[in-house]
Amino acid sequence: MNRNMPSKTSLNIPRILAVFFLFMVSGTGVFAQNRDSIPESAVNPDKALKRIHIRQITKNGFNFWQDDFSGHWAGVDFGLNMLLNPDYTGYASQFMEIDELRSNSAYFNVLQQSIGLQRNRNKIGLVTGLGLHLQSYRLNDNTTIVRDENSVIQPETLVAYDNQKSKLALISFMVPVLLEFQVPVNHYDNRIYFSAGAYGEVKLNSHTKVKYKIDQKEKLKVVDHFSLRDFRYGLMVRTGYRSVNFFATYDLVPLFRDERGPELTPFTVGITLIRF
Repeated sequence: MNRNMPSKTSLNIPRILAVFFLFMVSGTGVFAQNRDSIPESAVNPDKALKRIHIRQITKNGFNFWQDDFSGHWAGVDFGLNMLLNPDYTGYASQFMEIDELRSNSAYFNVLQQSIGLQRNRNKIGLVTGLGLHLQSYRLNDNTTIVRDENSVIQPETLVAYDNQKSKLALISFMVPVLLEFQVPVNHYDNRIYFSAGAYGEVKLNSHTKVKYKIDQKEKLKVVDHFSLRDFRYGLMVRTGYRSVNFFATYDLVPLFRDERGPELTPFTVGITLIRF
């Protein structure tokens, strides 16, 4: 009689199959429910992009030129000096007439600070810095200048020697403040620029020098303030494109102090030799 009873193993197989079937059905429903619960915006690009706030991305502004504003000041400039608007009232001769081709200025503009004025561009800005200005005025070969007991400048005639040369030289610190405009050409690195503004100069040293030759070359150097202004200021313009750059400066005060010498206005025009 025991032989006719089914074994426990044969009775459990249908149950196992039934449980496995129910598990698969319920699992499919769970996965389907999870898939249906994914936010629509995650699979819809248009709705996802609407959630991005453009103002947050652009709050610092787009920089379409890929870099900051950079002005044109640092470098080495060379120019020719002139003395304009001469007034020799009280003098018998125009002793400060100069050889303009041999009267020159050298500028060593070693420090530069550029300040952009635009939020989304870098074409307009302020430029300042610090430079060393070496100024030379070639006088008549037979004339130099001296300062009398009243600190008034007087001409002094020299004995002419072969190859005699006379000049007045100044060394000053210069600080400009320029407003610069730039126009990109073909590529943002290639720009035509124009800048204009003011500058101030503080005189560090001044001297006269006379070179002559008797049996050998000699020179006579006199260091003095020569009633020159310790502080001068004026206007400057600069323009250029790539390696071709020009500048001009015009002092708004005379070279000598009031009533201490002839009234002469320094003016310089020149080019940039090297850009830093």
